[in-house]
Amino acid sequence: MTETRTDPSFVSDERTMLDSWLDYHRATLALKCEGLDADQLRRRSAEPSNLSLLGLVRHMAEVERHWFQGILGGEEFTRGRYWSEERPDGDFDDVDTADPAEAFATWRAECEGARKAAAGLPLDTVGRRQRRGEDVSLRWILVHMIEEYARHNGHADLLRERIDGATGE
Repeated sequence: MTETRTDPSFVSDERTMLDSWLDYHRATLALKCEGLDADQLRRRSAEPSNLSLLGLVRHMAEVERHWFQGILGGEEFTRGRYWSEERPDGDFDDVDTADPAEAFATWRAECEGARKAAAGLPLDTVGRRQRRGEDVSLRWILVHMIEEYARHNGHADLLRERIDGATGE
């Protein structure tokens, strides 16, 4: 599947801008992974880091779920899709036999669930669960998600370049 990425408009309202930048960064992560086989996606190519592109996809599925279903929507989770109390970094660590197709399907489903959870809500909407004892607005969640993707897309740049030399935005 060829990923398409749309540059956010230079002029738009705040909500459109935030949603556009978040989708831009989601598409960037997919592009960084495009064209690689399972072994390449699992490869920890920047030793001694345990990061892999597949681990980043799994991690971002967890992050999407946490912020949009958990904090915004109020769901309680006793374990993650890829982590547990015994394996708190399972999203990153347990990739050696992980199925990329499953991870990408889960990540895409979590992105779609996030879009649905936030659809139509004002930016000042406060999540149903607190974070560290404080309320969290949808605006904060969207800005945080852009930051989270931007940081990890930087990691993805380095990982991809180490795998096959590919560089780009």
